[in-house]
Amino acid sequence: MQKTVTVKNLAILMSCVVLLASCKGKGLFGKKKQDKSDMTGWNYNDKNMGGYKVSKAVDQKTGPGLVFVQGGTFTMGQTEEDVMGDWNNIPRRVSVPSFYIDRTEVANVHYREYLHWIEKVFDPTADENNRKIYEAALPDTLSWRSELSYNEPMVEYYFRHPGFNNYPVVGVTWRQASDFCLWRSDRVNEKNLMDKGFINKSYLKPGAQQGSNHFSTKAYLLNLDPPPPGKIKTKKGEQKQTTASIESGIIMPDYRLPFEAEWEYAAYGLIDQNPRPSVKEGKRGEELASNKQMYPWSQNVNGLRDTRHGSWQGAFLANFKRGNGDNAGVAGGLNDRAFYTADVKSFYPNAFGLYNMAGNVSEWVQDVYRPLSTLDFDDMPAPFRGNKYQKLYKNANGEYEKNDTTGKVKMVDVTDAESKNRRNYQRGNVINFADGDSLSQSSYGYGVTTLISDKSRVYKGGSWNDRPYWLSPGSRRFLEEEQALSTLGFRCAMDRMGSPEGNGRKTGQQFPTRRQNSKTGKTKKSKR
Repeated sequence: MQKTVTVKNLAILMSCVVLLASCKGKGLFGKKKQDKSDMTGWNYNDKNMGGYKVSKAVDQKTGPGLVFVQGGTFTMGQTEEDVMGDWNNIPRRVSVPSFYIDRTEVANVHYREYLHWIEKVFDPTADENNRKIYEAALPDTLSWRSELSYNEPMVEYYFRHPGFNNYPVVGVTWRQASDFCLWRSDRVNEKNLMDKGFINKSYLKPGAQQGSNHFSTKAYLLNLDPPPPGKIKTKKGEQKQTTASIESGIIMPDYRLPFEAEWEYAAYGLIDQNPRPSVKEGKRGEELASNKQMYPWSQNVNGLRDTRHGSWQGAFLANFKRGNGDNAGVAGGLNDRAFYTADVKSFYPNAFGLYNMAGNVSEWVQDVYRPLSTLDFDDMPAPFRGNKYQKLYKNANGEYEKNDTTGKVKMVDVTDAESKNRRNYQRGNVINFADGDSLSQSSYGYGVTTLISDKSRVYKGGSWNDRPYWLSPGSRRFLEEEQALSTLGFRCAMDRMGSPEGNGRKTGQQFPTRRQNSKTGKTKKSKR
């Protein structure tokens, strides 16, 4: 009898263990244990305790077309003799925070997708304003023309013909490239919100978005002309969400043009110089950087990249001009197999997996051009010249507004009067910061003594019509932001939020905490 009771008690005990295990992470009666504030002890996401909403910590997703680039320090600027005598890329060590950048240059098919959206939302046949919006986005196909060569086929067919679908778009100004980046940001965020149920899928039907009444990330966050809500799935016991915010982690940072330092750093692909790369936490490579690398594909100072069997030796690893009158080589053995541009995924990618960071087309970057930018940069991460601070516009009623024509949220420049009492900056527009002062002793008389102005933007990398000198990532040139070339395209970038080493990695050095025994005073390790 006693044995039977013991077995019965054991069975009951085991059942309780299983029940407790199934309720792990929950309170009594299976109720989910709430996350609490370390500061106040109040529950998060509890409508009965203030309703403060805190999303679960999540890593930033990699946006479509992007590659994660782990930041670091490198020597920016000249890597060989300054044969052009420009004296505009003096070497200087800088640090670049981690970021994302497009794997390839933006192709014709991508830019035509942008034009298709504009034509659908801003019907150019409807009114004059819409027609101007559409025409302002069109690339300048006449940039192919030359006085002493026959390039009319490229003028007529390069941008539209399917044979050139995946070739880099050219004839695009800096302003057009920047507008493309903003459009791309809105489309990616619009799809993310739709996939999560925050926007109804009917919002994509023909005619649902017209003129200024279209999805804009900034307008969505400000609740201006909100799109029709979808069916949001909410877990049992949690507060129901109706809209997404930046705190939700669903809204991605804007696509933008890369900064000059970012572009140059990404072009070198210096992660390949790490002798002991590892994805395991606590096992990292030594602190090494190649400061004299000349080209994106090279692994040594001579610019050669070779396999053990020599199969790559002599093969062209970029699309460029070998010499006068030699854009492709001889029949039966074309050296780079391209007379003009080439497919955006042609040639060998660098250590970050980026294609054509040398040759094919040069690329716009975000920076305003100054010859001595590298000397002017702050000694801190993310060096950049071109800041013009803005803020959201509010009308007389204190309300935010959208532009009636384009649908973009209205922004206004930050004035010098608003900035005068700040310690970190005193002017709203610092594009020409340090020009003409006693420190730089520089001044620019555009159209009189120089072609440099506040609208001069940097472009990087050699093109299909450039000599090898321009293939070095350290080389730099400039063009007015409203002009375009048949040798100039672009790719987009995005800020990185969270750990600089990538998703699933920690920030800062991690050490076990030590707990002190109140009686003996001794400490011992404890898990975090």
